[in-house]
Amino acid sequence: MKDSPARHLALQGASNFRDLGGYATTDGRTTRWRHIFRSNHLGQLTASDIEIVRALGVRSAFDFRGLEERTAGVCVVDEIAVHSLPIEPTVVAALRAELAAGKLTAPVALELMRESYRNYVRHNTHSFRALFGHLLEDRAPLVIHCTAGKDRTGFASALILHALGVADEVIAEDYLLTNQHYKRDLSSASDLPADVLDAIGSVQASYLAAAFEAVVSEYGDLETYLRNGLKLGTAERTALKARYLQA
Repeated sequence: MKDSPARHLALQGASNFRDLGGYATTDGRTTRWRHIFRSNHLGQLTASDIEIVRALGVRSAFDFRGLEERTAGVCVVDEIAVHSLPIEPTVVAALRAELAAGKLTAPVALELMRESYRNYVRHNTHSFRALFGHLLEDRAPLVIHCTAGKDRTGFASALILHALGVADEVIAEDYLLTNQHYKRDLSSASDLPADVLDAIGSVQASYLAAAFEAVVSEYGDLETYLRNGLKLGTAERTALKARYLQA
């Protein structure tokens, strides 16, 4: 068996650029390597990074950043077509409001993170639905990202892997890889306490769990969410698997 490609690509200007390939599915197939990447933003790639991304053949980027975030770090790879699927960030503003009220603690920060994940389901399902519409148009190789590539991108990646039939524990492992690879840039939130910065600068299993709790409370179960929330019926699921899985 030949060696698998590297999952994490150690770029100088993006620390969390990873491949969603090589994961086994419950029907005995595997997610294709070098088709879907997940990353932090692509606005600080170096010249050598750009060559690596070009060599991967990445043609499309799906960007979950909000308006101000996006203008602060425009993709520097000219030939990548960027599709904006904006989910405006809310956590830092909410943290600052708690700080001003004298109520900010690490547990408060953790709960605000969990609430932001619940709101991906309650208020931003349309952005994830649009992502799957693009995935069904087969624009691979492609990259999905936000600013840090950990929260909005983490939930999107979990949904993709679920739709393809990857087991829950494998999805959780992929999600938590951010804590190994992401190099924090918290300069914009440096006024916050260190334990709060830890909460927002990392991922925790409870964050992703909160999103899936919201799936259950809003839709009943994950399969119903995929079908009714994300518009992935039997035909769409089959088409996704044909594109992004190999035997």
